[in-house]
Amino acid sequence: MTDSFDTEFQALSADALRHLSAQDFAAFGVNVLAYVKPVVTQGVLGYAIHAADGTPLAMAASSDVALASVRQHDMEPQRVH
Repeated sequence: MTDSFDTEFQALSADALRHLSAQDFAAFGVNVLAYVKPVVTQGVLGYAIHAADGTPLAMAASSDVALASVRQHDMEPQRVH
């Protein structure tokens, strides 16, 4: 994980994490995590990049390019199968 995610996580106590609202939980990690998943668009395999809250960010032609793009933006990529 990235240092910013670790800092965000450590800033919250266990009790605070248990009492996050649904909205706060959805936003947790949104600036530090991105999900990469294979998708087929118009018959062509590509890789969709989504923010932690599910917001579409980009498409890439290969998994390697998608993962590198996420890291270039100081986010931690997570693969979705």
